[in-house]
Amino acid sequence: MGRSRRTLPEELLLLALDPATGTTAQPQSLDLGLAGAQLVELALAGRIAPDGDRIAVVSPRPTGDPTLDCALELLRRRGAPVRAVHWIGGPRLGLRQTYLSHLERCGMVHAVAGQMCGVLPTTRYQATETEISREIRARLDSAIRTGVPPDPRTAALAALAHAVGLGKHLYPGNEGRSSRSRLRDLIRHDPMGGLVAHAVMDVQNGAVAQPRRSPAQTGRQAGPGARSAPEPARGVPAQPHRGSMARVVAH
Repeated sequence: MGRSRRTLPEELLLLALDPATGTTAQPQSLDLGLAGAQLVELALAGRIAPDGDRIAVVSPRPTGDPTLDCALELLRRRGAPVRAVHWIGGPRLGLRQTYLSHLERCGMVHAVAGQMCGVLPTTRYQATETEISREIRARLDSAIRTGVPPDPRTAALAALAHAVGLGKHLYPGNEGRSSRSRLRDLIRHDPMGGLVAHAVMDVQNGAVAQPRRSPAQTGRQAGPGARSAPEPARGVPAQPHRGSMARVVAH
């Protein structure tokens, strides 16, 4: 995969970085969004495809991006399609830090050491390639302003930004209300981005154990006294342990 273009996880992270404070907006939901963004990026690369509310590997060929290829290999090892909500809700040890460190190596951000409460070491990240950050933001602004259906990558980025709650960070206050509404509406322009965004929101709402029902399933009548059995929980493999973090990263 060529490095002239940022991946969706990288773009989502750059959108979330506050240029004034060097911290990331919505850190907890952002971690879920990064896992979801990996799925969309792999789908755009032709490595996975949606199978209902599940994700199936259609080509195990590496992309050339180590972090994406790690996710692809974990999906391949499952041997069967995995529900998007289970994948996104699974443990993602250090995923945000992995991408922040990558952006630092690429010269996209600059790490600034500090302390929390004068005791705990912290690291904040300031964007250095502001032109790229502005270009990413301009794509969203254009899609919101013009109402023209965006390309799948921009539509997926908008869906993920809405799902993790970046709307108020990108378009704050009452004056940003209409833009936040349009950002939410862009979710319909990319099926994979929409599937993943809904899965991210389901995880945040605690709706991981039950699968989404189709209208046909919802309309079926159960027998007298019958109770629907929940789908057995499927384990989601964690990414390889990267060791404990000695520093508290941007939050």
